[in-house]
Amino acid sequence: MSNTPSDHSPHDTDKQDVQYDPDDDSYNILQCTQCDTTALSVGRDDPPISCHDEPMEHINQVNMTVKPPDIREVLFQVFGLPKSGLDICLCVIGEGPLSASEVATKLDYDRTTVTRYLNKLVDLGLLRRSELNRENGGIINVYHSVDLEQMRLETLTGFYLWAGEAATLIENANMTKQEYLAENPDQDLPDVFWESFPHK
Repeated sequence: MSNTPSDHSPHDTDKQDVQYDPDDDSYNILQCTQCDTTALSVGRDDPPISCHDEPMEHINQVNMTVKPPDIREVLFQVFGLPKSGLDICLCVIGEGPLSASEVATKLDYDRTTVTRYLNKLVDLGLLRRSELNRENGGIINVYHSVDLEQMRLETLTGFYLWAGEAATLIENANMTKQEYLAENPDQDLPDVFWESFPHK
């Protein structure tokens, strides 16, 4: 009997908060010395990112701590891929080309669920789909992995898109809060403050 994996996000785990480490060169947070532009740099920073024709400065201290990201949570939040979607993607990468029925058999997943995520993975640019002529006639869709460098670029660019949307939400919240407090200096933020932001 095939399984129908849950589409819900994995449960949060109790992980210790992490703080920005300027000595960790896997990524850098930079700021412009002339405006409020802030940038995230992943990978090499050579030549340095510039703003107003001047190199941006590295931020060396961030007071806020954050919860360490979990790869399953990131894939779910950014791309809408739960564990089942990741399983399907890795199955095709490791053993493809495969049809939806073959993936469902290998993973013991419901074929409808497999087909849905295969199509989503194709739309995301993480897999590609082609048609294969059967020996006994007819055509079947099979799924292949894309070039790994292309996959790296697609996933990183997709995350940057999501991060930009998230940063815009935070900036809008900060601006709205600032405007409210300026207009109501003797009042605290109402409980319905967050409800004023649209849910996508």
